[in-house]
Amino acid sequence: MIVWKGGAESFSIRSDTQEESKEEPVHFDLKYGKSTLPLEIDDTQILDVIHPGNQPPLEDTSSAVERVLRNPLGTAALETLIRKRSPERLVIVVNDITRPTPYSVLMPPLLRTIEDAGTPRENITLITATGIHSPHTPEENLQAYGKDLVENYRIICHDAEDEANLVHKGRLPSGYDFLLNRTVDEADFLITIGVVMPHFFAGYSGGRKSILPGVSGKSTVQLNHARMVELMDDLPPIRENPISLEMIQAARMAKVDFILNAVSNDDGEVINVYAGDLEEAWYAAVEKSEELYITKIPELADITVVSASGFPRDINIYQAQKALDHADKATRRGGTIILLAECSGAYGDEVFENFMKKGLSPEGIMQEVRENFVMGGHKAYCFAKVAAEKQVILVSSASEQVTSSLFAEKAESPREALERALRRHGKNAAIRIMPEGGVTVPSLVS
Repeated sequence: MIVWKGGAESFSIRSDTQEESKEEPVHFDLKYGKSTLPLEIDDTQILDVIHPGNQPPLEDTSSAVERVLRNPLGTAALETLIRKRSPERLVIVVNDITRPTPYSVLMPPLLRTIEDAGTPRENITLITATGIHSPHTPEENLQAYGKDLVENYRIICHDAEDEANLVHKGRLPSGYDFLLNRTVDEADFLITIGVVMPHFFAGYSGGRKSILPGVSGKSTVQLNHARMVELMDDLPPIRENPISLEMIQAARMAKVDFILNAVSNDDGEVINVYAGDLEEAWYAAVEKSEELYITKIPELADITVVSASGFPRDINIYQAQKALDHADKATRRGGTIILLAECSGAYGDEVFENFMKKGLSPEGIMQEVRENFVMGGHKAYCFAKVAAEKQVILVSSASEQVTSSLFAEKAESPREALERALRRHGKNAAIRIMPEGGVTVPSLVS
């Protein structure tokens, strides 16, 4: 038996002379929630195993963060900027729990620099960029940020529907109103924290996304994200992506002074850190993230087995959709995607849930979202888009009823799901494995 232990480069097992090969099972332990699920597949059935690239993590992350704060891209050193401004209201925009961010690495050097520059702790506010997600519970704050930050700093949660705490900042290029969190707007100095990873319609996370959608009003987020239906089939290069460009404009209007972004691997190890100007530092991080997460593939598979990368990326169906989108790029039309995602939080969004329970066909959902876009509906569109072309088998804690509403079949284990797919496609079907599917973006070589 071959035991797959991960690794950094995709590898191919299947050969043109597989009938002469001796079948030997390959064992996988695929991430599922906070644990793993086993799967064994004969090596001759495996087309390839793809995952993020392998780059060594930083040996001394604290020193690396200190270095980029002293020598940022496109701005003066952070300490110099803060001393010049002497802010009474310094605001740091941080991610919510659905986005794994290495706060234990980023925050201590950042906060030391801020306080060494003369800004006392009581002048610092951390605001959670929930976007349209639910506010954190106290327990989620502890889980996301750790005891030291929770006990020693003021932390508040953005609420995209709290109109009293939203400020109208003008209109964005597409013509819609930009509503911004009041605490962010009133900051004397504004810093954003992020992790730069591929995103299924914005191109990449991090940078400008801390502002829009992170701390913007719901209507602003909704109108920005509505453009995704134009881009899903042919995502433009990041510097031409209209959704991303509008996010940058919003961040400029919010007057972001400084960003600190990390590029991490799927184990949360920091590969590199970037600091400074909103665009210059972020685009540099994007280039590194692209090196790490974009994986070239020579052909599409009949069957793709994809793990959503475990907790927190499979905390609910809403989050696990990203892995489904990545697997969609790796699977031929008419093929089968087997998605492993625990989804202990069920749908994860009420609007998304309501769309999926309407009883519409995939084509019906796509049409309704195009005509009446609402946040949450965009996830329904994504599930429907895949289901319109491919079979989806879901291994999760979701009920049969919930699974069916997603246009998917429920399986109790990866093995059961794979046997079902093989009955459909035949024993010679080409199987692709994506052990870190939440963060592996296939790109078909033309």
